[in-house]
Amino acid sequence: MSDTSILTMPDNRVAVIGAGPAGLAAGRWLIAAGLEPVIFEASARLGGQWNPAAATSATWPGMRTNTSRVMTAFSDLDHAPGSHTYLRQEEMLDYLERYALSSGLMPHLRLKTRVERLERAGACWLVRSGSDAGSRVEVFSRVVVATGRQALPDVPDIAGLEGFTGSLGAAHTAQYAGAERYRGRTVVVAGCSVSALEIATDIAQGGAARVVVTNRRQRYVLPKLIAGVPTDHVMFNRAAALMERVLPPEMLAEGLTMKIRQLAGSPGQFGAPEPSGNAFAAGISQSQGFLPAVAEGRIEVRPWMERIEGQTVHLRDGSGVRADAILFGTGYRMSMPWLCEKLAGAIGLDAYGVDLFDHTFHPDLPGLAFLGLFDLVGPAFPVLELQARWAALCLREPAALPPREAMLAGVSRSRATRSGPVSLPMHAAALVFARHAGVEPDLARWPQLKRALLFGPLSPASFRLQGPHALADAAARVEAQAAEFGAIASPDFTAEELAIRDLLALDPLQAAV
Repeated sequence: MSDTSILTMPDNRVAVIGAGPAGLAAGRWLIAAGLEPVIFEASARLGGQWNPAAATSATWPGMRTNTSRVMTAFSDLDHAPGSHTYLRQEEMLDYLERYALSSGLMPHLRLKTRVERLERAGACWLVRSGSDAGSRVEVFSRVVVATGRQALPDVPDIAGLEGFTGSLGAAHTAQYAGAERYRGRTVVVAGCSVSALEIATDIAQGGAARVVVTNRRQRYVLPKLIAGVPTDHVMFNRAAALMERVLPPEMLAEGLTMKIRQLAGSPGQFGAPEPSGNAFAAGISQSQGFLPAVAEGRIEVRPWMERIEGQTVHLRDGSGVRADAILFGTGYRMSMPWLCEKLAGAIGLDAYGVDLFDHTFHPDLPGLAFLGLFDLVGPAFPVLELQARWAALCLREPAALPPREAMLAGVSRSRATRSGPVSLPMHAAALVFARHAGVEPDLARWPQLKRALLFGPLSPASFRLQGPHALADAAARVEAQAAEFGAIASPDFTAEELAIRDLLALDPLQAAV
């Protein structure tokens, strides 16, 4: 097909850009909605971040998930019996391929096909793509953008960085390929993100001579397991999300900070700096081994970089580190260069965010949905699936969207949050999307599951109890998954849980709790 040929696709076909977890979830639920996805993927293999051969993948050899197997899955497919609590990268890629196969997505994939342009075409959407067979231009009535927000490594502007002379150079953690390269060397790791802390720990345990972590602010650090229970089962639950409706932000912050200190301690107890302010202000990261490695002297935590001179990294406390390597675990910038300028302007696209109604739609762009472009704290798979279910519903039935005025107000709220914390807690996001999709369980209908639904994990199966696409075995799965690690072993509330339950009864939306 020549570049000038334009093919108008049948009305029920939906272009999905990206075949990572968000794109695969979108495809599965579009099929459930009676639509036919066409899933564009630039790589030769699906998986997104979990495919190490993908250009934007930031995985590394030996990498494990930082969320548990229960919470790193979709509701249609649990991990195989006997799977470890935290899964390896190759296990996640295998899981996604099994999910695509079991969901009937394989015929809908266009691998090795890169989207080069997305723009309006009247009431529809023009998609230009390129592959080994050449360019293709197609018009779709609906499009889902599911390329993720981890597109381009974000490296801060540090004076002298370009002249760093350490023998192993400076790189972003997206290029990290294992600890062996750093054995016997001095390494500076910049940042306090999950990847920065996990990689610093990996390097320290892998035989580095010295590991120095430098950050702008010390976050609170949660381990992966708390008394043998995955942290995502303890911290990200329905009760925590509902508390936001009945308590002011300052009380929520105080309560969260106290809970973190009780369960995980404060970084200062391990020899790292004390975080400044509450958990909302300081931020939260996660690593099982980082703080113990600090306590053992394997990792030093120091202030942020001031400048670099040759091989020496000068820090803000006036000290210096003569480093062989610098690794920046400083996050990512969003990038959608194939999005036409008019569309990019409409959604306020910049390096760190977009302005949308509940992270998904814009009232001036009918038939276009965005998935997974938020900075999420906590397990992503349940949230992506819920967002995909809602998006598929609205793409099939536009009347399911709120009135234009409500959507514009949502866009304005999104724009206003640019100046504050941009991270979105998993439990809050899950309930927003579940309510939009009509699948948030009514606790009064499930008395035997009330404790599990309030204080157990926000498992994907808990959103298949009722509403569209309810599953007959969902209740049994919810109960089993809540009890799996011993946290919710009976339906009987603890005294603390009863107090929270009574407090939540103040919320008219949960009066039956």
